[in-house]
Amino acid sequence: MARKAVVLFNLGGPDTLAAVEPFLFNLFYDPAIIGSPNPLRYLVAKLISKRRAPIAKEIYKHLGGGSPLLPQTQDQAKALEDYLSGDQDEYKVFIAMRYWHPRAEKTVKQVANFDPDEVILLPLYPQYSTTTTGSSVEEWEKLAKKAKLNCPTTSLCCYPKNAGFVGACVDLIQQKLAEIEGEKPRLLFSAHGLPKKIVDAGDPYPWQVEQSVIAIVDKLGIQDLDYGICYQSRVGPVEWIKPATEDEISAAGADNKSLMIIPVAFVSEHSETLVELDIEYAELAKSAGVPNYYRIPTVTTHLKFIAGLGEMVKSLTIGQLQSEKGPVICPTTHGACECRKRNKND
Repeated sequence: MARKAVVLFNLGGPDTLAAVEPFLFNLFYDPAIIGSPNPLRYLVAKLISKRRAPIAKEIYKHLGGGSPLLPQTQDQAKALEDYLSGDQDEYKVFIAMRYWHPRAEKTVKQVANFDPDEVILLPLYPQYSTTTTGSSVEEWEKLAKKAKLNCPTTSLCCYPKNAGFVGACVDLIQQKLAEIEGEKPRLLFSAHGLPKKIVDAGDPYPWQVEQSVIAIVDKLGIQDLDYGICYQSRVGPVEWIKPATEDEISAAGADNKSLMIIPVAFVSEHSETLVELDIEYAELAKSAGVPNYYRIPTVTTHLKFIAGLGEMVKSLTIGQLQSEKGPVICPTTHGACECRKRNKND
């Protein structure tokens, strides 16, 4: 029987209003987010976090003064550990947040104390981006090397079409459609946006978001379904990938179409869903003349989602970085795909 440590990667979120500014600094100081060299990156991160902190604090006041992301990730960790408990191997699930506690530096030490035979890095980002999974894996590898955590490490880079993730999304959409029987809203699959220059540099994230949506729509099996993909949470003056969620909401109002918003790149609730989607975009929809506005919950601890994660964990090849299918799934045009880069270097 092997001892296996599963490390869940997530973004993290401030747990108090006082934590908002340092959380934002950690975010913008990440070279995967702002690629400028130091000391310029440090100064830019300080400036942006100081300027954005008052706005962000108002957002987190809607959430009781802190993000619910860690408690929800803890629930996911427990659910996954329970799912894996019937396997012949021994699994223990840990959490490593990228920009707030528990940080990877602490989690590496906890994993080392567990003394596993294998470490499995499991992002709670179904679609790969250099700014999320890529950044987390890079940080983990540096810290693990420093801590002399030398056991084989297996990394899952992405799972945009995983049957468990797709099945959970479909269940939640079907439940809402059943509640509003007779209505045919436009389905908007909303994902967190990225600056266009990151995608132009080969980041496969939008392509993987499209793969998730294709799989969900196919499984829904609704003839002539009215749906679209859009991107939210734009900040700063640079150009971001389109279409923007705000623009698609306004378009639905002009078309006199009700909307069902599906957060397709988030697997837990946080400020982008509970405030941006539920409050800010709901208000925009009302002012834009959208007849009815519905929002689908994130998959969180849905049984199918947890089972999907668990089955992937059990099927991974030891010591490799791989997609849900094992080999590279991204087209050759996406040079920033981590699997592609590593296969090229091997």
